[in-house]
Amino acid sequence: MSDTLDIKSVSISRRDSFNARDPHTRDLKPFHSGSIKILLLENVSPTAVDILKKAGYQVDFHTKALDKATLIEKIKDVHAIGIRSKTKLTEEVLSHANKLIAIGCFCIGTNQVDLNFAASRGICVFNSPFSNSRSVAELVIAEIILLSRQLGDRSREMHDGVWNKVSKNCYEIRGKTLGIVGYGHIGTQLGVLAESLGMHVIWYDVLPLMPIGMSRAAETLHEVLAEADFVSLHVPETPETKYMIGERELASMKKGSYLINASRGTVVAIEALAAALKSGHLAGAAVDVYPTEPLSNGPGFESLLRNCPNTLLTPHIGGSTEEAQRMIGVEVAAALTKFINSGTSINAVNFAECDLRAIPSTDMTTVRIVNVHQNVPGVLRQINNILADYNVNKQISDSKGDVAYFMADVTVDNPKEINTIYEHITAISENIITRVLF
Repeated sequence: MSDTLDIKSVSISRRDSFNARDPHTRDLKPFHSGSIKILLLENVSPTAVDILKKAGYQVDFHTKALDKATLIEKIKDVHAIGIRSKTKLTEEVLSHANKLIAIGCFCIGTNQVDLNFAASRGICVFNSPFSNSRSVAELVIAEIILLSRQLGDRSREMHDGVWNKVSKNCYEIRGKTLGIVGYGHIGTQLGVLAESLGMHVIWYDVLPLMPIGMSRAAETLHEVLAEADFVSLHVPETPETKYMIGERELASMKKGSYLINASRGTVVAIEALAAALKSGHLAGAAVDVYPTEPLSNGPGFESLLRNCPNTLLTPHIGGSTEEAQRMIGVEVAAALTKFINSGTSINAVNFAECDLRAIPSTDMTTVRIVNVHQNVPGVLRQINNILADYNVNKQISDSKGDVAYFMADVTVDNPKEINTIYEHITAISENIITRVLF
């Protein structure tokens, strides 16, 4: 950041601190000149808009994703951007973001953002890994019941004027086994809900985790696939999970079982799933995510799964409830505000997580230095040499990959010296972004 510091523009107010022992703390604000501009896309929750406007930012709100050319033009002049899953923040797009310091993904996934390139530009990325967990878990429970009773096909037949009252191959879910692949926030909630309906729960995860309720862990993915009547996938998109459910895995599932995917579209090989459904090996499937998805609502969706028997297709709505979107709005907007105003990177996806105690309201001479730099030897020595003539009240530094993050609260009695500190740190060759908060 090369903006000249404007000492006259600094305003002082009050905020609550995470340090409960001293609730009377100073509200930090960005010290460089110019108002903070936020670009919000894809109709993020009005709750987020309200939070960011109340923080004093200029908010440019759009209900839909922007085409690439418009996005590149818009992103040149903003300090933060909020998106959902349709906007792709690639290296090409981010290379035009000269003022951008933060990205808020108002969803769980962050695969739509080039995280490493963003970090290399000093851009911190936040998401909402917890807020829609209940909504997704409830949708999966509904789909389990719908599939076991073939309600999707019966409903479609009735809309076509066909009365088809059958009980063959329709079952209660009580006593059946649910296999959960990925026992994280969604998987654990799903397991609790399933057990309350009388199901047995078995799960597989790459991490050693504590079972909740009467659920039990499987040693391998194959064990879950071979034993479960319903298999529900809840894994992130990584190179290891790409097409982790293919022809071989589907063949290892019990004949007459069901597959549910509410995780990521690349986790399941769609052609192999369609074949398993049409052959009758699988009794049904519910799919909420796809390898490629339309950028906007309307006609034009194509998939090999269309018109497969007992197959529920939904348009990526697992977390699309009013409650989830409101909580996502609160979580991500709060993270963006804290990062912009106080430098807090807690819960960041691509940055090391750092924070400092709040500054007491009685302390009017302390400023906060926030610095992102290349993670190479000698940078901290250079920064601390610059700060050596000042009282450093507290500092923290951590790194993630090739990028390091540094925060320090420094007492500066003469406000004119703040510019000097800023200029000396930004002159370090490994500097990526330096901000001064007051």
